[in-house]
Amino acid sequence: MTRRDPIIITDNAAERIRILLAQRCKTSVGIRILVETKGCSGLKYKIEYADEINKFDAVVKHGDLNVLIDAKAMLYILGTTMDYKEEELSCGFIFKNPNEKGKCGCGESFHV
Repeated sequence: MTRRDPIIITDNAAERIRILLAQRCKTSVGIRILVETKGCSGLKYKIEYADEINKFDAVVKHGDLNVLIDAKAMLYILGTTMDYKEEELSCGFIFKNPNEKGKCGCGESFHV
């Protein structure tokens, strides 16, 4: 990762992504992060397996791992840190986004 990367991937998130990619029955080039219009607050993060690098994807490298950022998501996630947390009753990817102005009550969606 470099300072110019649009998103910072923590070591915890990278390790979890590697595990998920290894468990997949199909070869992937990495994962892709998108932002969709959904939820109470308007926007929601989406993560999917990436089978190819699209023409306008930004590619963030974390060692041997590729994290692709969809071009339409770029403005919403600049400066974001992606982490992975495991707690007693929940686990999942966490996005710490300095562009967020608020979240819905359930925490599933955000607005900028």
